[in-house]
This record gives sequence, structure tokens and C-alpha cells, in this order.
Amino acid sequence: MWLIDASVWIDYFNGVATPQSDRLHAALGYEPLGLLDITLCEVLQGFQRQADFEQAKAALLNFPIYPLGGVTLVLQSAENYRALRRRGITIRKTIDCLLATFAIVNDFWLLHSDRDFDPFEAHLGLKVVR
Repeated sequence: MWLIDASVWIDYFNGVATPQSDRLHAALGYEPLGLLDITLCEVLQGFQRQADFEQAKAALLNFPIYPLGGVTLVLQSAENYRALRRRGITIRKTIDCLLATFAIVNDFWLLHSDRDFDPFEAHLGLKVVR
């Protein structure tokens, strides 16, 4: 399963061509894709026009939506944050830490365009789609 980060969905819906949004476009219909419930929120809250919001919501709800959490995942995420901080790396967004941890724990691949995920790949075993 590939989890798609909000950074990629936002570029995709805005028609911004990046290597990651192009990879998402190529994977549609060919790879198993999903997203976290919090990612769904992050993506949808950015739409200004109601029609765009409704269209994106309908499209995204066709993918598996995974509930973020629970106490076990939150605790593991805090441990991962602390492990990276001990290495001198500070993750800027808690949501990114939770998403990376979810992907690691569930052995999912992550498609992203956010540098905060790089330390999870380098030090904690996050699998990243290239």
C-alpha cells in the first residue's frame, strides 16, 4: 500500500507538476493507494470553492482511508520524534511524525514531497516511493 501525503495531493489537485504529483498520476489505477483520515482533512480544508471541495472529496473517498491512531501509535510516534531529536533532528509538524510512524508500523510506502520525512527514511526505516 502507498500512503499519499497531503503535500502530493495538494499539488495534484492544484495542477502543479512535480515528480511526486506525476508519480501519483501514473500510479492511479495501477498501485494500491490510500490516505490517513487526517490527510483527508488537510487536503480538503484547503479548497475555497465548494464545487472543488465536493469533487475532491468524492475522488478521495474512493481510496482506503485509514484512521490515524490510537494510543499505541501516538506513543510510538512520540518515541520516533524523540529518537530523531537525540540525533539533532527536529520534526516541524506532529502530523508528519504521526503519518511516518503509521507508515513504518504498517509497512506501507509513503509518497511525499516534504523534507520532514527524510529523517524517518534515513534513520527509522520509512519506505519512500520514488
